[in-house]
Amino acid sequence: MADDETFMRRAIELARLSLGETSPNPNVGCVVVTPDGRIAGEGRTAPAGGPHAEVRALEQAGDLARGATAYVTLEPCDHTGRTGPCSRALVAAGVARVVAGVRDPNPVAAGGAETLRSAGVVVDMGSVLHESAHEAMEGWLTAVSRGTPYVIWKFAATLDGRSAAADGTSKWITSPAARADVHRLRAGVDAIIAGAGTVRADDPQLTVRSPEGEPAARQPLRVVVGGSRGTDAGSKVFDRSAPTWVAAPGEDGRVDLPAMLRELYARGVRVALLEGGPTLAGAFLAEGLVDRVVAYLAPKLLGAGPAALGFAGISSIAEALTLDVVDLARIGPDVRLTATVKGA
Repeated sequence: MADDETFMRRAIELARLSLGETSPNPNVGCVVVTPDGRIAGEGRTAPAGGPHAEVRALEQAGDLARGATAYVTLEPCDHTGRTGPCSRALVAAGVARVVAGVRDPNPVAAGGAETLRSAGVVVDMGSVLHESAHEAMEGWLTAVSRGTPYVIWKFAATLDGRSAAADGTSKWITSPAARADVHRLRAGVDAIIAGAGTVRADDPQLTVRSPEGEPAARQPLRVVVGGSRGTDAGSKVFDRSAPTWVAAPGEDGRVDLPAMLRELYARGVRVALLEGGPTLAGAFLAEGLVDRVVAYLAPKLLGAGPAALGFAGISSIAEALTLDVVDLARIGPDVRLTATVKGA
């Protein structure tokens, strides 16, 4: 139905607004609509420990929830954690119908649809804007399905793929508009990953800031791969503006990247942004650990200098990683290309 799509589209918008705020919980949006087609309540999941999207929407709707339809991007949860089950909250409020975009893959929380149906609530699961709802929560859904964070590799380069000039200078390859867009990208993740070499060479702060340089209230975890607090203590990543975790190398001098990602998942990280240099990016790609690539390409040519990507275990054109381009946008004078990695 056209109206179903309209209201689910609004729920998806709310879900997107919660990106980066809710982990380890999903970024869910919910809209409660009266039988005559009026929006009575809206909600998006609060930071962990706070009310879920359905509860917030029901609180706003009040008595108007009775007989209403709830549009929610994810199947309502059916377990008691730091908050109660949303399925039972919907039943108690008298909601007559629930339209859910995606079934919950988390076995601990799943089962809400069955609880709702057993209470006489009509449930439409996955029939309205399923793909759009899935895309809005893709990071969380992927991470929960496999037990490791969804990894986005972000890089900036010239059109000939250089991340710096031959003399090592790299500030700034892209425009202020592109750099501001990177901060919006950072705001939607739970962790920012960089290699110790990049930390020593560039001394990045790896925080979310406004175009004026003001820090955001909520900051992702900073992860330094292959470093040590003792040798890098003076780096900006160890200031007080955000928490930092060091993934130290093992006896062989290497960091076990899959084990590192499992540990990050255990710490509540569901989406991570890889901002390390070409060597670390190559290592992630070689092990099949990258899900999405976001490339900021500046209309510049250098002809020499470090490449944006180092060795990734590929020796022939037949072994090249294939990407599916999902978005192409102009950001100031630059181009932002977003693609998913096939088979990730």
